[in-house]
Amino acid sequence: MRLEGKRSIVTGAARGIGAQIAARFADEGAAVAVADIDFPEAEATAARLAALGFKSLAIEVDVSSAQSVQRMIESAAAAFGGLDVLVNNAAIVHPADAEAELTSEEAWDATIAVNLKGVFLGSKHAIPAMLASGGGAIINIASIVALVGSYPAQIAYTASKGGVIALSREMAVCLARRGIRVNAICPGPTATAMAAGLIRDHAAYELRRLHIPMGRLAEPDEIASVAAFLASNEASFITGQAFSVDGGLTTAYLTPPDPK
Repeated sequence: MRLEGKRSIVTGAARGIGAQIAARFADEGAAVAVADIDFPEAEATAARLAALGFKSLAIEVDVSSAQSVQRMIESAAAAFGGLDVLVNNAAIVHPADAEAELTSEEAWDATIAVNLKGVFLGSKHAIPAMLASGGGAIINIASIVALVGSYPAQIAYTASKGGVIALSREMAVCLARRGIRVNAICPGPTATAMAAGLIRDHAAYELRRLHIPMGRLAEPDEIASVAAFLASNEASFITGQAFSVDGGLTTAYLTPPDPK
């Protein structure tokens, strides 16, 4: 098991990509803190892992609050005896996030507070715990919209995810000689519950699918696989990178038609 003995926290882990990352980490041998603002769902996810014999812990956290994040780090490190891996996955898509002239200041501030400030706060408070444990890995979940423009617009979300990549690179440089690696993952459209409405809307779904060379959405476990690799010692010489997991979307100008 690649993560045997590793002690980890995954934020936004009650459902979706975060829950799948937590499950993959547990299956690979890590102790996992399932952290989310939705504590009942976090408890349910952690309980499912515990029922399978994995070491898991549910923690309620508001990643936009320094005090809440600090408590999360302290609780996980105390329960597990240290901290080796942090996945900053928690994020929101605000309903009032649209084109620049239409997006409210409240939507902008709320999005940046969770999606970007949350990554900063998680990393800020995790770094001392990781240094005390001898080093570690921080994995930040960005998005392909940090790399390419998108329509319909979500200007605050896009800006926040671009900031996640820049923040990841800066921390990677600063922490490299202190034994902490920092990388980002940029998922393409992924088949989570959040995307259920999109999938049900055939026209909207096809508009996106046809821009993906592989012709389909990602499965959450395909994102989790990359996170598990980056958390493991197999990625010991990788830092400061942003990995697109997008079926080729960010490489394409035109895509091939479906096979006949």
